[in-house]
Formats: sequence, C-alpha cells, structure tokens
Amino acid sequence: MNFFNVHFMRCNGDALVLHQRIFRSLCLLVITAYTGLLSFPVNAADPFPSKPIQIVIPFAPGDTDNMIRPFADRMAEFLGQPVVLNFKPGAGGGIGAGAVALSKPDGLTLVGTSPGSIVVVPLANKEIKYSFESFEPIASLSEGGMMLVVGKNAPWKTLKELVDYSKANPGVINYTTSGAMGITHLLAEIFSKEAGVKWTHIPEKGSGPAITSLLGGHVQLSSAAVGAVQPQVESGALRPLAVFSLQRLKSLPDVPTLRELGYKIAGPAYYGISAPKGTPKEVIDQIYSAAQKTVEKYNSQISGNLKLFGAEIKLLNPVDYKQYLKDQNTLFSDGIKGLN
Repeated sequence: MNFFNVHFMRCNGDALVLHQRIFRSLCLLVITAYTGLLSFPVNAADPFPSKPIQIVIPFAPGDTDNMIRPFADRMAEFLGQPVVLNFKPGAGGGIGAGAVALSKPDGLTLVGTSPGSIVVVPLANKEIKYSFESFEPIASLSEGGMMLVVGKNAPWKTLKELVDYSKANPGVINYTTSGAMGITHLLAEIFSKEAGVKWTHIPEKGSGPAITSLLGGHVQLSSAAVGAVQPQVESGALRPLAVFSLQRLKSLPDVPTLRELGYKIAGPAYYGISAPKGTPKEVIDQIYSAAQKTVEKYNSQISGNLKLFGAEIKLLNPVDYKQYLKDQNTLFSDGIKGLN
C-alpha cells in the first residue's frame, strides 16, 4: 500500500467521523426543537388585548356614550391598550348591536349595552336576528334613571293625585316619550296597566322634542330618562312624580320610587358592556377586572361625570349583569304582549 492510498483512507475516515459528528449534532438540534414545541404551543396567541378595544355605541352621541365614556377612557390604563367608542346608530340600536353580535368573539369588539338596544329592540322588531342571549355580559357600569314628570303648572303634586284624576277621567291624559316601543314608552304602559289607568301615548322622535312638547303644554305627562329632563327639573320647569329605579337616585333624593308608592314595577336602566357570544371567559374576566380597578381608582371622578346626566355608578359583575338583562327581558316581553 503506497502513501497515497494510506492518505486517501485516512481522509475518508476523517470525513466519515466528521459526517457522524454533524449527523449527531443535527439530531440533537431536532430533538431540542421538538421538545421546545411540546413545551410551548405552536402559534401561541398574543397576550390579550393585542390591539385597541372598540366599544360600539348603537346610538347617536348623547345618551349611552355619556354613561360609558367615563369608564372607557380610564380602562385603557388597566388593559394596556386604548379603548375607543365607535358610533353605529340605527334601528333603535339594532344595527350596531347586531354588528357586534356577528363579530369575532375575541374581546376586541364590544357593545355599549342598555335594556333598549339588546332587550327591547329584538322583542319589538321581529326583523332583528339577535337577542340578549347573543351576547356575553361583561359588566354593568352605570345607572341612568327613568321617571314620570309633569309641567310645573300641572295640578298634580303627587303621583297619587295624577292616578286618581286619570281613573276619574279615562283617556284624558296624554303622555309623550322619545319614541314608540322604547324603554320609556313600555315602562309607562306597564305602569298604567298596573295602576288601572288609561293614558294616550303621543310619541316623539327623540327626547328633545318630547321635552319641548311637555313644556309647551301639548301633553300633560312624560315618561323620560332622568338625564334628558334633569336641567328642566333642577330649574323648576318640570316636576318629577316618581322614578322607576329600585332605590331613590342620588341626583334626585326627594323623588320617590314606584316601589315606595306601592307598585310592583321597577325598571332600573343599567348601562354596561357586552361581548359577542363565545368570547372566552378569561377575556371577559380580564375586561371586568379592568372596569373594577377603574371604579376603585377613579370613583369620585366618574361619579362627577355621571352626575351631570343624573346618573351614578352601578358596577355589576358578569353573572349579576346577565341576570339583570334576563329580568329586563321578562319585564319588557310582558309589556309588549300587553300592547298587542
């Protein structure tokens, strides 16, 4: 065997050893990578929230947004992402709420909820394809009261006097609301049925025209949101007779509730946020936790914001808020049946 043959064999042997070492290293890398894949999920989701959260307000600016904005603007601090309001009005709240019901259940698209948008609208409009059960309630945030109110020159100083007059003069009393089949309309109809009186409904297109009609003496009574009539109540132009809330409102401590006056009806208007059905529980809990922390840290500031609209903080957790919406669905379902 000559030198070249020996050298060739050595080179081949060194190459074989080198190849074996490379192969073992590659195997080790594959095993390590595979072990890592077992430890960490493939395409692990980004921590929630990974993007800004939008709260769809299904009405024009001026009501629901006033009840939610004081919370939303501050919740961003505890969520790590901006929380923005997106207005999608129409169909009494049905367009915006319907869009959210069909949204991806990832917690990034929520709806500003009230009994009107997710309870009354689908009950009153059979063309609406969602119900209150199409959403995952997250939190009730605030309470905006509803009331029965008359003009300052009305002869009735109390609700009892108005009821007694109405019974003696059936059909004489005309009352107005912000619109047919809305919360204020249905609450008035449910009350009149319980009280045994007959009133004539004169609906308007919004709270402003309804207040103008009452101030002008075109009707004798209005069923209205407290926030809409509070300036006139404070100025003495309108006289409140009773509120539909479970307890007296802080903004109107001298106005009795209907429950106090012996009636069963109570229609507290809680405003909150809900997510599409199927949103993970951990996401719901995280958003509620942010709302809870916001209320704890900014209670006085939020209370001051809401007081301007005759409202107050009403924080309910997902379970309690869901029960509230269920109770409201029963109340207004019975009320609508009574109109048919």
